[in-house]
Amino acid sequence: MPKLPPLIHSLLDTDLYKFTMLQAILHQFPAAYGQYEFRCRNQPDYPLSQLHKEVEAQLDWLCQLQFTQPELAYLRSLRFIKSDFVDYLELFHLQRRFIRVECDGDALNIHIEGPLVQAMFFEIFVLAIVNELYFRRLDTPQVREEGQRRLDEKIATLLRFEAEESASQRFPLLISDFGTRRRFSREWQQQVVEQLNAALPKVFRGTSNVWLAWKLGITPIGTMAHEFFQAFQALGVRLRDFQNAALEAWVQEYRGDLGIALTDVVCMDAFLADFDLYFAKLFDGLRHDSGDPIEWADKAITHYRKLRIDPATKMLTFSDGLSVDKALALHRRYSPHIQVSFGIGTHFTNDLGLEPLQIVLKLVSCNGQPVAKLSDSPGKTMCSDQTFLAYLRQVFKVAAPAADSVAQ
Repeated sequence: MPKLPPLIHSLLDTDLYKFTMLQAILHQFPAAYGQYEFRCRNQPDYPLSQLHKEVEAQLDWLCQLQFTQPELAYLRSLRFIKSDFVDYLELFHLQRRFIRVECDGDALNIHIEGPLVQAMFFEIFVLAIVNELYFRRLDTPQVREEGQRRLDEKIATLLRFEAEESASQRFPLLISDFGTRRRFSREWQQQVVEQLNAALPKVFRGTSNVWLAWKLGITPIGTMAHEFFQAFQALGVRLRDFQNAALEAWVQEYRGDLGIALTDVVCMDAFLADFDLYFAKLFDGLRHDSGDPIEWADKAITHYRKLRIDPATKMLTFSDGLSVDKALALHRRYSPHIQVSFGIGTHFTNDLGLEPLQIVLKLVSCNGQPVAKLSDSPGKTMCSDQTFLAYLRQVFKVAAPAADSVAQ
C-alpha cells in the first residue's frame, strides 16, 4: 500500500475508448504486442523525476485492482460492449511486469511493453497518476478558489449562449468532458463534471470517464484513439492500406455503433483519400485532434459534398486543445452546415491558474515494428524510428513540415 491514498480506485476510472479499442483488439488481434513511451512536451515547475517513488507505489496499487461485479454489470449494460468481453474483464488485472519507471536526470521515463490487451490499458491511469502527484505539490486553497472561479465563468458563458443564441442555431450545442488524462485530480474532475451536468443538462452530453458516467448516470463518450490506427501499421496489411484495415475492423466489430472516426493519424488529406463513399456512409462523422480546426472542418464538409452526402446528416467532433470560447466560435461557424460536438479536456479538468503538464504516453511499436503518428500539428508527431517515419511520409505523400520537432 502506498503512503499516499490510492489515486486510482477503480478500473472504470479511465476513458471509454480504452474499452472499445481493447474489445476490438481482443476479438481480432489477441496476440498483438506493443511498446509505449512516456513524454513530457513542456517544462514542469519541478523535475518529474522527483515523483519516481510515488509513481512506482501507485502502479503497485493499480495492478492489484480488479473489476467489481457492479462495475461489470454496468459495462454489460452498454449495448456495444459484448458479453464475452465482460467475461474476460472479470478475470482481468494489469500486470506490473509490463510497466517500468526510471529516471533520466530530471526526466521521468515510463516504458510499457507487453500484449496490447494489457499494454493498451495502462495509458490513462498512468497519465492521471503523474498529473495528480505533480499537482498535489502545487495545490493550495487559493488554487482551488481560482479553479472554481474559472469554472463558474465557463458555466455562465454557456448559460448565456443557451439563453441568447441556442434557438437560432440549426443544431444544438453539445459539449463533453474529455479531461481524465490531464486532470488536476480525480476529485476535481468529479466536481467539474457534476457542476456542468447540473447547470447545463441540455448542453453537457457526457464524459469520456466511464466511472463518472456510471456514478452520475450520464453518457460515456468515446470511440477510438490514434493507437488503434497505428497498430494496423504493423498488423500484417500493406502499409498503404492500414487506415482502410483499421476502419474496416472497427465496422466489423461495432456494426453501426461508435461511428466517429479519428482522422489525423497520418494527416487529414491522407485520411480523406481513404475515407471513400463506403466508409463515409458507414461512419456517423469525424473527430478533429490536430491542425487548424477550420481548415479541417472545411475539408470534411467539402469531402461529404463531393461524395453527394448531405453534411447535415453527419457529425464533426472537435477535441484538440479546446476552450469554451473556441467551441462556441466553431459551433457558430459550422452548425448551419453540419452537426458539431466538442470534447473539452484540460480547459475543464485542469484550469486552475497553474500551467498544465503536456504529457503523453504513445504507442511506438507493434509486433516488433515501429509505428508512427503523423500529426497535422507540428510538434505532435511521435516516432522512435526516423527511417520508418520517412517511409511513412513517402508512402502517403506527406511532406515533412520544417517546424515539426519529432519526439524521439
